[in-house]
Amino acid sequence: MDRDRNDLTAPEGVTIRNLRLEDRARLAQLDLEHTGRSRTLWLENKIKRALNETDVAISLGAEQAGVLIGAVLGTVQFGEFGRCEPVAVLDTVLVDKKLARRGIARAMLEQLVTNLKGLRIARLRTEVAWDELELIAFFGKSGFSPAPRLVLEREL
Repeated sequence: MDRDRNDLTAPEGVTIRNLRLEDRARLAQLDLEHTGRSRTLWLENKIKRALNETDVAISLGAEQAGVLIGAVLGTVQFGEFGRCEPVAVLDTVLVDKKLARRGIARAMLEQLVTNLKGLRIARLRTEVAWDELELIAFFGKSGFSPAPRLVLEREL
């Protein structure tokens, strides 16, 4: 889990590896492609938190020909909202738009699940906007289902 690896489920020529701090510029570029907004500082803080401010680094990148083409960012939380068991939280999934639908996100997610099982973490959680139908379908095909919790929000 701490070393770079080439997952057997990854598309040919794609290596799934641990994400590195030096990946932040490329991640900002991928994020810009998807959101249409430059969120470099926000993303850098997210990467630093995922890599440096957690006891367990779980974020992964997908690389092809030495270029980062995708990433999953997440953290492990040791108890939240009154629960005491650890849970992994998948925060971001990014894949180069030119390489979409080639199994890259699936390969990163499968490697993440393998790593988490090795750490004896039993749950992986994420949030999706209700209108992100493609993303909901992807997560559904990847074994996710609605959580038995209701998220409440209040405008301030």
